Amino acid sequence: MTAGPAAGEPARADGRTVVRTGATTGSGPSGRTGTTRTGTTGFDTSRTDGTRPPRAVRHHEGEGTHVESRTGFAVGGTAHAEPVSVPELLARSRTLCTPPLRAAVARLAAPMDTVAAYHFGWIDRDGTPVTGDGGKAVRPALALLSARATGAAAEVGVPGGVAVELVHNFSLLHDDLMDGDETRRHRATAWTVFGPAQAILVGDALATLGTEVLLDAAVTGGTSATDAARAVRLLTTATRRLIDGQAMDVAFEQRDSVTVAECLEMEGGKTAALLAAASAIGAVLAGADDKVSDALQRYGHHLGLAFQAVDDLLGIWGATEVTGKPHWGDLRQRKKSLPVAAALAEGGAASRRLAEQLADPKGRGEESEPELAARAALIEEAGGRAWTQEEARRRHTTALAALDEVPMTDEVREHFVALAEFVVVRER
Repeated sequence: MTAGPAAGEPARADGRTVVRTGATTGSGPSGRTGTTRTGTTGFDTSRTDGTRPPRAVRHHEGEGTHVESRTGFAVGGTAHAEPVSVPELLARSRTLCTPPLRAAVARLAAPMDTVAAYHFGWIDRDGTPVTGDGGKAVRPALALLSARATGAAAEVGVPGGVAVELVHNFSLLHDDLMDGDETRRHRATAWTVFGPAQAILVGDALATLGTEVLLDAAVTGGTSATDAARAVRLLTTATRRLIDGQAMDVAFEQRDSVTVAECLEMEGGKTAALLAAASAIGAVLAGADDKVSDALQRYGHHLGLAFQAVDDLLGIWGATEVTGKPHWGDLRQRKKSLPVAAALAEGGAASRRLAEQLADPKGRGEESEPELAARAALIEEAGGRAWTQEEARRRHTTALAALDEVPMTDEVREHFVALAEFVVVRER
C-alpha cells in the first residue's frame, strides 16, 4: 500500500459536488487556513460576510480553496478539473438498483412486504405510495463502481448493490428496535407503526433475501456460479461481523467505559464490514481476483470507519431537523461512541467528571436536556470531539491510498474519491 494518494488526487466536497484538486494549502492535517469554530459539530470555513459561511471559498483564481462541514472534516487545494456530481452517482445507483430491490421485497409474504415497503419509504403507514427518503444509497453506488473498476458494466454490480442494501436495512430495522428509536428519516420507525415482532421478522427476511439475490445472479447469467458463491461468502461474512459489532455496541451501553481500541473494533464490525463488502462485491461478481477485491475492501473498511466517526459526531452534535434522528440520542442511551471513548481516555478533569457521570446509575436514560448538553460539553472539553474529527481525516486518507492498488480509469477513481468525500463531509 502506498503512503497516500499521489499529488493531484485528493478531492473536496460540499455534499453535492466534488472537485478534484491539486496540492493542499495551509497547515495542519486538513490543509486548513484561517478557519473559525462554528456550527454544531465542528469547524466551518471563515465567513466572507455576515451570513452563514459558504461551503467552499475561492480566494482567487488558481489559489487554494477548501471545504469543511459541521463534522469538522476538511479538504483543500487548487481546483483544476470538472466536478463530479455525487447526487448524479447516487441517483444512477437508485435507478439501477431500486426496481430489483422492489422485486425482491415483493417476494415477502404479507404483511412483511408492507412493513418493508414502509421502511424503505415507498408507502405511508396506510399503504399509500409516497416519494420518501429511502436513504443515501451509498452502498449500492459503491457496488456498481466496484464492478466498473474491473472494466465491467455497472449493471454487473446491481445484484451486489441490491444485496448489500437489503442487509443494511435488516440492520436498521433491528437497530431502531434495540435502541428504542422512534424516528428515522424524519418519520416513525417501522417497529413503532407495525410492532416489534414485525420489525424483527422483516429484518430477518431482508437479510436472507440478500443471499437469494446473489445466487439468482448466477441463474440468470449475470455472473458465474463461482463468482456468485464468492459474493455470497463476502456478504455473509460481512453480515456476521456486522452482528458482532452490534452485539458489542449493546454490551458497551452497560459498561462505565470502553477503550478507543474496543470502540474501533466494534465500529469496524457494525459499520465498516458492510461498506467494505459493498466496495468490492461488484468487482467479485465481475470476476476480479482476490488482490483487487482485498484492496477495494480496504478502501471500504477505512471509509466505513470514517463514516462512523462522522456518524458519532452527528449522534451527539447533529441537529435533529437535519439528521432525522432523536436529539442527544446517543448520549441518552449512554453509547460508548468514539467521541466518548476518546474523552474517557484523555484522563484530565473533564474526562474524570464524564467518567463519574457515566458510572452513576441514577437517571440512566432519563437525563434532562440541560444534563445531556452539559455531558456533550464535557466530551468536547476532554478532546473527544476533536480527536474523532481527526480520526475521520486519517481513515479517509487511508481509504484513498488503497485505491492506488487497483488499476482503474481516472473517471472511476474520481467517483470513488467523490463518494469518500461525500461520506465524511455531511450533516446527516
